[in-house]
Amino acid sequence: MSKSRLLVLALLAILIGGFLLFGPRHVLTLEWVQSQLGAIQAYREANPLRSIALFATIYIVATAASIPGALVLTLLGGAIFGFATGTVVVLISATIGATIAFLLARYLFHDLVEARFGDRLRPIQENFRREGALYLFSMRLVPVFPFFLVNLLMGLTSIRTLTYAAASLVGMAPGSMVFINAGTQLVQLTSLGGLLSPALIASFTLLAVFPYIARFALRLIRRGRGAPGEEA
Repeated sequence: MSKSRLLVLALLAILIGGFLLFGPRHVLTLEWVQSQLGAIQAYREANPLRSIALFATIYIVATAASIPGALVLTLLGGAIFGFATGTVVVLISATIGATIAFLLARYLFHDLVEARFGDRLRPIQENFRREGALYLFSMRLVPVFPFFLVNLLMGLTSIRTLTYAAASLVGMAPGSMVFINAGTQLVQLTSLGGLLSPALIASFTLLAVFPYIARFALRLIRRGRGAPGEEA
């Protein structure tokens, strides 16, 4: 076995160990977050750096292992860290976790992923060869496939790891920021009626219309790339 595969196996063992150690499965539900938000906030105020490290570890493990609950974690990031810090922590954690999943697919699970998702892989490979990193960016911005599936399938393409990480970071930013902003309102909730606060409604309204805005912007970008010699 090559050194690169041994390294990824060691990383996978660390991820599994971290998951078992921190046991975040019960954290990844909205009900648990709502019931424990006060205690989480208090812990964060008493241990600011440790809380960031713990949250980032849970987020990275959940993303790398394709565990459902990333949306709840993103909302929680906004609730306990605020918009600015939450955005930084969530985006860095999401990018690291997605890149780990990408590397696992590339170095360890290539045959398994190709056998399981081969039909979906072929158009992705063709589109990637034609459009390059812009295709990954568009998938992150206007997700046609679930993010965990993008992580796995892109690991079977020829994209460079740094390019993958950069395109993922930029592409995930707008949608993540909307959820983080929504999460900043969750700290004020005392009942389900609080979900109807104007700020939270505005946040999810923005999330609803954002894919249409993003799709229009991508069409303009592709049109510009298709006609580089035209004058404005």
